[in-house]
Amino acid sequence: PIMIISHQDVVPAEGEWTHDPFSGEIVDGKLYGRGAGDIKNGVFSFYQAVEELLAEGYRPRCDVYLGSSCTEEIGGDGAPKMCRWLQERNIRLFMLCDEGGSIIEDPIAGVKGSFAAIGIFEKGYGDIKFSARSLGGHSSTPPKNTPIARLAAFITEVEKHNPFTVKFCPAVERMFHDLAPYCGSFPLRLVMVNLGLLKPLVKVLLPKISTEAAAMLQTTIAFTMQKGSDGYNVIPQEAWVTGNLRYIPHQGKEESNRIITELAARYGIESEWVTGNDYSRSLDLNGRAYAMTEACIRKVFPGLGIMPYVVTGGTDSRFFDEVCDACVRFTPTAVDADQLSRMHGIDENINANVLPGAVDYYKTLIRMQEER
Repeated sequence: PIMIISHQDVVPAEGEWTHDPFSGEIVDGKLYGRGAGDIKNGVFSFYQAVEELLAEGYRPRCDVYLGSSCTEEIGGDGAPKMCRWLQERNIRLFMLCDEGGSIIEDPIAGVKGSFAAIGIFEKGYGDIKFSARSLGGHSSTPPKNTPIARLAAFITEVEKHNPFTVKFCPAVERMFHDLAPYCGSFPLRLVMVNLGLLKPLVKVLLPKISTEAAAMLQTTIAFTMQKGSDGYNVIPQEAWVTGNLRYIPHQGKEESNRIITELAARYGIESEWVTGNDYSRSLDLNGRAYAMTEACIRKVFPGLGIMPYVVTGGTDSRFFDEVCDACVRFTPTAVDADQLSRMHGIDENINANVLPGAVDYYKTLIRMQEER
């Protein structure tokens, strides 16, 4: 059997919207609303696809399960409950289709055109609280190495000297290989074609070309929350900052946490693990599920470039590793750079004319199961 999932929950609609965030208003060809791009476009497309197949009298050769969790944005129990439902019935999936990739424009600098970005695995997630302590005191007679100063020195060290190993994984190597024919400049094409020889150079240059691509090569950390004292003239007895880590397979949760906590300890900083999970299993780039996804994309969207990529965010797919070896993270709708930036933001929207293509994709994918 196969399973197609997405999630129906959305993040809060804060700020001043041009169009009501829950109206589903269509203006100048764009459908506005919270969840328009993340990810009700997926949910309604595959339900519409199945309704159309049923209206045609179509009966699939294999079981097709549809799932829509209600807690993806908060990492809740919606997807785990679906997974347990499958386990309780001894159901093993051939393929799971979820969000994670989409049809994007100009994926990295120097590469022009539209590409279907297929997410083959997602990085892990971790929150760590870093705390520095002292006896406190009055700000008029400040000692050296106060809690805030130590935290600042630690953060600066991490920002200036990356503590994590940069390494090309098979997904990124394949991505560069598949993008090479589309390079607009000969030097860039030369680099991509000869990646095996030029990896040291690309490791240095990639962060300057694309932060998104660079994040696919290493564990990352972003400092997100902080607190010191409650008074302007008070040296805190404790100050803290939180770091959000995204783990890469060659340096997973355990090793990455050890590296960053040992570095923090050099500055007299304590580390407290808050929550998180390790990276997910990778989709086999040479397997049937990936090949079928490519074939479906070519059939429904002829001429569209195809590339695998590493999902740096999180999806519900990570919960299904126990019941499925082939988790495909791809929603067949096109989004531009502005629309990507508005997901979880003000005036989230999607072009209404991309939805029929998404419906056709899911109908084709279901029908293609007869060929395996």
